[in-house]
Amino acid sequence: MLTMKNECDLKSCLLCRLCLKDWLPAVAANKKKIAIKKGQTIFREGDPVKGIYFIYSGNVKVHKKWGQEKELIIRFAKSGEILGHTGLGDDSHYPVSSTALEPVILCYVEMGFFESTLHVNNTFTYKLMRLMANELQESEKRVRNLVHMPVKGRIAQAFIILRNQFGISEDGTIAIELTRQDLSSFAGASYETLFKVINEFTEEKLIEVTGKSIRITNEPKLQKLTENVNS
Repeated sequence: MLTMKNECDLKSCLLCRLCLKDWLPAVAANKKKIAIKKGQTIFREGDPVKGIYFIYSGNVKVHKKWGQEKELIIRFAKSGEILGHTGLGDDSHYPVSSTALEPVILCYVEMGFFESTLHVNNTFTYKLMRLMANELQESEKRVRNLVHMPVKGRIAQAFIILRNQFGISEDGTIAIELTRQDLSSFAGASYETLFKVINEFTEEKLIEVTGKSIRITNEPKLQKLTENVNS
């Protein structure tokens, strides 16, 4: 990790956006701006919790061990979002890992200052509570889907989630490019199954694929594949 000059536009960081204006000088004095290379791990599952990270720019995957040699991607995080907050429980170890999908700039604060911020900034604390509740609901849905949803539905849902979170580029493709391995880890499918289903979706004209770029061309049919669980 490379520590950079500590600058912030006060709009790109969840902490700076939501804390009290009178608290901003304290934030400026306690935060560190860090550059992360593509593929670099920010923190690992089981590491002791030392602080909280806010994404200034770039995309990150949050993942967890799944079996002996596999991983399950819990979610993706983008600019303006928070990392490490799931380590706020009584067990002061990160329950997940996070890895940069591209060059990433982070804002980092140590846990002592972050806890002080929670005590002082009611709006920030409330918003964080809502965010964590929403993430818990999504995690519960993900667990249910892994058990009950057919693999085609999980892969279809993965494409829809990514489109909703990251939007689309000017050419109509989902505005994030992922490896097939990351896609399979996010959908809870094997690499071989993902490859087969993507080919089937392409033949059925539900999606178009060019390299790592994916365009959804028939969302109603993709959505239909998820309805047996979501209804």
